Amino acid sequence: MPDDSYVVMPNQLGIDCFDLKDALGKQKDHMCSTDMKEFLDKNHLDLSLNGKLNPRDAFGSHSNADHVYNTPRAWFIERFLNPTSCKWDGENADYVPESDAIPWCRVPERKITVEDIKYLLSSYYQGTPYNPYGTFGDHTQQGKYRPIGINRNDFLELIQMRPDLPEEIRSLQWLTFGSNAFNAMIPFYAGLTEVPAYFGSTQALPSTDEYYWASRILGALADAHYKTCISAIENYQQTVGAISWQMIHQYDEKILKNPAQAVALCNEAAKKTAAMLKEETQKTLDKVLYEASCRMKNAYSRSDS
Repeated sequence: MPDDSYVVMPNQLGIDCFDLKDALGKQKDHMCSTDMKEFLDKNHLDLSLNGKLNPRDAFGSHSNADHVYNTPRAWFIERFLNPTSCKWDGENADYVPESDAIPWCRVPERKITVEDIKYLLSSYYQGTPYNPYGTFGDHTQQGKYRPIGINRNDFLELIQMRPDLPEEIRSLQWLTFGSNAFNAMIPFYAGLTEVPAYFGSTQALPSTDEYYWASRILGALADAHYKTCISAIENYQQTVGAISWQMIHQYDEKILKNPAQAVALCNEAAKKTAAMLKEETQKTLDKVLYEASCRMKNAYSRSDS
C-alpha cells in the first residue's frame, strides 16, 4: 500500500496490480511467498494477457453476491474521497456500484479526517438512488445494495496516530457500539488503564446505563422513524464529535504539562468523555423516543372520528 494512499477492501480481495519480480527479488514495494510463481504457474492462475499479474483476477471474486454486497461499498467510499477523479454516476460513468475494476487504492483528493471515516463507515448511500431511507426518485432502487453502516454493526474502532505528540498521548482509539448510522464515536487515549463502566461493561439484558444497549435502542427507534428523527441523530453525532475534540485538546495540554501524570490523566479524560457521551445519548434518546411514541399505530384522538 503506498504511503500517500487509502485502501478500500469490502469483504473482497481487491489488490489489482502486483510486481511479482520485485516481490521475489529486492522486495522494494512488494512481498509474497517464495513459491508464489510456482503456485500461479501450476494452477494456471495468472489470467493476464500482457504478463502483468492482477491478484484480483487470480485470487479474488466478482460474483453476483459481490455486486450487491461488496463492490457498491467500494464505489461509495471512492466516490466520496475522489469525487472529481472519475465520473461516478450516470450513463457514461467510469465506475458504477457493480463495477469489478474499482481501484484497490487511490490517492485522495484531500487529507482524510476522523469525521470522514466515521461518515463513510456509517453510510447507506446518501445522495444516491440506493438510499433505503430515500423519499425521491426511483423507489425500486432503494435498498438495492448492502449499506456500509448496516443494522448489525456492533463495534467500530479507528486508530489515530499523531506523530507530532509524545508517545504517551500519540495514539487515540475512537470507539463506538451499535449501528454506525445512528451512533456517535468518542476518543480514548491508548495509554489508559481504566475503561469507564458506561462504555466497558455490557450485560446480557438491555439497560440504558450501558452505552452498547443505549445505542442499540436509539438506532432501532430512529431507523423506524427516520424522517422525524434523523435531525436529532445528526445533531447528536456532531455535538459528541465537537465536545470530544474539545476534551482531547484540553487533556493534551494537561498531559504535556504533567507527563508524570499521563496515565492518571488519560483515565480521567476517558471518564469525562464517557460521561459526556452518556448525557448526550440520553438526551437524544429522549427526543427520539418522543417522536416514535407520537407515531405509534394505536394513536387516537376524538377528532379522528
